[in-house]
Amino acid sequence: MALSSKERLVFRVVFVAAVLCSFITPSMAELPRFKHAPKKPQQSLHILVVGDWGRQGTNNQSFVADQMGIVGEKLDIDFVISTGDNFYEDGLKGVDDPAFYSSFVDIYTAHSLQKTWYSVLGNHDYRGDVEAQLSPALKQKDSRWLCLRSFILDGEIVEFFFVDTTPFVDEYFVDPGEHTYDWEGVLPRMSYLSQLLVDVDSALAKSKAKWKMVVGHHTINSAGHHGNTEELKQILVPILEAYNVDAYINGHDHCLEHIIDKNSGIHFLTSGGGSKAWSGDVKPWSSEELQLYYDGQGFMSMQITESNADIIFYDVYGKPLHSWSISKDR
Repeated sequence: MALSSKERLVFRVVFVAAVLCSFITPSMAELPRFKHAPKKPQQSLHILVVGDWGRQGTNNQSFVADQMGIVGEKLDIDFVISTGDNFYEDGLKGVDDPAFYSSFVDIYTAHSLQKTWYSVLGNHDYRGDVEAQLSPALKQKDSRWLCLRSFILDGEIVEFFFVDTTPFVDEYFVDPGEHTYDWEGVLPRMSYLSQLLVDVDSALAKSKAKWKMVVGHHTINSAGHHGNTEELKQILVPILEAYNVDAYINGHDHCLEHIIDKNSGIHFLTSGGGSKAWSGDVKPWSSEELQLYYDGQGFMSMQITESNADIIFYDVYGKPLHSWSISKDR
């Protein structure tokens, strides 16, 4: 949905205020930080990325999970990143919702996937009990589960900045249609967004990591069904560019996609093919920027060293669709 001029102004004010605040006074609440140091002797991290998956094994979710297990074993992965929309259609109903087992625990059973899943919330997750997904009670049920609204994952050679993108999207507030969203912990919205922007800005400014990557559910640049998220382009992208972020990783569009912004050089990586996909739903995009668009199910791997970040997208059969090596010399 296009933003009105008034809405654009409001978001701009929030952004400017947040940046000014970051110079004037430190954030009162820094983003939670987790450490996951490389265990391999060559100081590398091996990761799988999947999004938009939680459908109790249907829509090829189980097939994608099986291939993730095979690739995960070959790569000896360190952890998994989930880009949100973890439980369809309307999140979890509570900490005892059986969907936690039928869509997660009982699906991703491969030995190689018994690693920490660092997860963000998607818009579908906000239609349920948000606090349930964030609750430590789920980690007691399955120790792999780690989900927060926003946080930092310190992998020494790389830092991942997980950002809660759903509250940025105006449509969910002004035109939710038949859907009900759980905004507890988000309202008042402008205060929440302002503080989040300050925290992200501050965290990126302080980062000494070789690689800086941001993870969110919503697209920023995409040729897929949802397309660009204008609120994030206006408010978050200037921060990414200011701190030379290497990649923005997301789901939301049910596809696999790789776009390289010709101006900033930022890699926009969409891994939203964990279950249901939208065949043939693609918009025109510059061939100079669009390196991959695949309208089927699948997932992505990343192998990160100090000098290179190698990405591979796989389809539902585990076949590599597209690979790219991002060099720190760029």
